[in-house]
Amino acid sequence: MAMLKAARATDVVPPAMPEPDIAADLDGLAASAASSCSCIRGTTCGAEATTTTAEGRQPPLVVIGHRGKGMNALASPDPRLRGDVRENTLRAFNDAATSHPAVAYVEFDVQVTKDGCPVIFHDNFTYTQQEGEISGKRVTDLDLDEFLSYGPQREQRKVGKPLLRKLKDGRILKWDVRSEDALCTLREVFPGVHRRVSFNVELKFDDDLVYTKERLTCILQAVLKVVFEHADDRPIIFSSFQPDAAQLIRKLQDKYPVFFLTNGGTQVYADPRRNSLEEAV
Repeated sequence: MAMLKAARATDVVPPAMPEPDIAADLDGLAASAASSCSCIRGTTCGAEATTTTAEGRQPPLVVIGHRGKGMNALASPDPRLRGDVRENTLRAFNDAATSHPAVAYVEFDVQVTKDGCPVIFHDNFTYTQQEGEISGKRVTDLDLDEFLSYGPQREQRKVGKPLLRKLKDGRILKWDVRSEDALCTLREVFPGVHRRVSFNVELKFDDDLVYTKERLTCILQAVLKVVFEHADDRPIIFSSFQPDAAQLIRKLQDKYPVFFLTNGGTQVYADPRRNSLEEAV
């Protein structure tokens, strides 16, 4: 039996072959799945589900840059996992687009501030330290100006608040990376990111909060407003771990595919739809 060997994706040299139209293939795959999978169009999955596109081809391998050029795993001793650029920033998205030809999409996390502006940020809370005291605020409780006041600033004359990150084990670490960039809004990524890459817009929600349909609708409409005004012909997919949000954004629009994400089997959630693929379907 041949021995298996691990390799970094960025170190793999692709074979010489014509470059596939990955965006078109993904759109075809989503269209094919639409008739058979409830996570895309709200219909019922059945035995007729296929593993090929509408044209009869095998679905392509689609490389998506997670939070741009990768998440910042600050506790890792491996500098490659800590990341060389701040995640979920214009620099991270453009570095992924220009440094890795295989990357067809960049993924980023969208939340909506208290004053209704969709911003790009993964964690539920921002943390900072001032005069020796560490404090945290929920992202969705901030207005836009306060959100953008954390970390590096686009205007040189401005000094941002130090940005810290709270890990799952409770530790709070200084959020340092080699290549910095300012926090950004969803509106900024459309003109600010290389046109070569498409977007996987993850709709981010707090597992510890209960969202009414009215609240979800307000949040999703704020996101859709920006997307419809600025996406032009850039391919977009929506994704979310929040089942109600995934279903609702499907009802609010039918232009872009919607994918429900799941950690099913790895941890237990109060919502049974998040606990297995079967419940998700």
